Amino acid sequence: MGNTNEASGTSSFSQDDAIAVSASGQTESGLNISAQFNLEGNGTGFDEKKVAIGTDSLGTLTFHGHGGSPVMGQFDDVTPKAYEEVWDVTGDGDVTTTTIDASTSRINGIGETDNLFTYDSPVVSGVQFKASYSTAGGTAAVSDGSDTKGSDSKYWDWGIKIAPEMVEGLTLYYASGERDTNTLSAGQESDETTYAITYTYGPVTVGYQESEEDRSGVATDNEIEAYSIAYAITDDLTVSYGQREFDHDTSDSTTNGSLLQKDTGYGISYTMGGVSLGASFNSSDNVGGGNATTDDVDGYEMNVSFAF
Repeated sequence: MGNTNEASGTSSFSQDDAIAVSASGQTESGLNISAQFNLEGNGTGFDEKKVAIGTDSLGTLTFHGHGGSPVMGQFDDVTPKAYEEVWDVTGDGDVTTTTIDASTSRINGIGETDNLFTYDSPVVSGVQFKASYSTAGGTAAVSDGSDTKGSDSKYWDWGIKIAPEMVEGLTLYYASGERDTNTLSAGQESDETTYAITYTYGPVTVGYQESEEDRSGVATDNEIEAYSIAYAITDDLTVSYGQREFDHDTSDSTTNGSLLQKDTGYGISYTMGGVSLGASFNSSDNVGGGNATTDDVDGYEMNVSFAF
C-alpha cells in the first residue's frame, strides 16, 4: 500500500502485519458459533477479536472484545465507491499540518470500540434489523463531530436496512444512536441519526446520505451531506466519483463557509485473476471547519492485493 502526504511532499509504503485466526461451526441443537482473533505482528497482541452465537431464524449476537463497530459506524458512509470513501485517504493522520481523524471524518456513533454487543437479525423479505450496546469506556478527548473510541459512559443504537423485493436495486438505510458522554458536561447526551438511499441500475450505482449529531445543552451540532456515483465499466473494472459536505458546528454564523468541510474524490478498482488493484484520489478543503491554507489537503492511495 502506498500513499502521499501533500503537506510535506513525502510518500510512504506499508504492509499489513496481522495474522487472522478464525473458527466456526454448528452445534447439534442448531446454534451457529464462530470466533475470530487477529494477531498483531508489532508485539501488541490481539487486534480485532469477537465471538458470535446465533441461529438462522433468530439472528446473531456478537460480543466484540476489541475492534467492534456499532450500527452508526456500519452505516457511517454507504454511498457507492470503487475503492475508498472521499474523506478516507486524507484521513490517515499522516498530514503534518492538519490532522484528519474521527473528529473531521464522520458521525459514527462511538466509532470502533471495545466490549461492544451487536445484534443482526435474519433478512426477511429484504429487511434486516440491527442493534448495538456498549457500557462505559475510558476517557478520551472529544472534538466537534467526533465520537472517539472510549468517549462514552453508555451507548446504544439501532438501525434498519431495507432492500425491497418489489424494487430491484434499491436499498434504504436508517440508524439512530444515543451516547452519554464522560468527557463533556455532566449529564450531556449526544443523539445521532443517519439515513441513506442507494440505487443500482445496470452498471451504474448512485447514492445519497445525510447524517446529524445533536448535543443536549450546547449549540455545537454537526451535519453531513454526501452523494456519489459508481460505474462498472466491465465486470472487473469500476470507477467512482463522490462529494461530501461536513458542517462543523451548525450554530456558527460565519458567512464565508469556513466551517463547511468539503471533500471530493475519485476511485478506481480492477481485478485480474487473483490480483486486485485499487486507488483513490481525494481532496479535502476546510478540514475540521478551519479556513487556513493548511486546512486544505490532497492525497491519494493505491493498493495491490493477491489471492492464492
